[in-house]
Amino acid sequence: MMTRKKTKKKRFDPVFHLVRHPLSPFSHLILVRVAAALFILLPVTLAIFVPMPASGAQSSSGSHAHDFIVFANVFNEKGFGLFGARVRVRRENDKKFRWEATSDHQGELAIRVPQNAHYELTIDARGFKTQMRKIDATQGNRADLTFRMEP
Repeated sequence: MMTRKKTKKKRFDPVFHLVRHPLSPFSHLILVRVAAALFILLPVTLAIFVPMPASGAQSSSGSHAHDFIVFANVFNEKGFGLFGARVRVRRENDKKFRWEATSDHQGELAIRVPQNAHYELTIDARGFKTQMRKIDATQGNRADLTFRMEP
């Protein structure tokens, strides 16, 4: 009696054929090189073909040459940077706050306001007392402030 050896018949697996990349196993290297070349060539191409404005020809709406910058470091009662403290700024005689920022994870923030004015800055954080400071933006172009919040 002769026994026949059973051979497994290959089944068609549609998922395998959809997932498999049609190119060689090293095709991802080619794609990475093409993407790197595009990222390198794009800024160079933009620098060559996009016209730059003449020096000193900045528009008044986009220029920040006459801005005053308020930098603030906000700490909790233990001296650690306080995340989420809200700072609001208004001109000294205004009722409405016009500028606002929130401290980051290091407790730092910055706000850009127009120069040649006096400002009032209010800082508050959940669980801490609100503090207020006056800022003179008529001299210089920046103010560095440090706040130690009290519970």
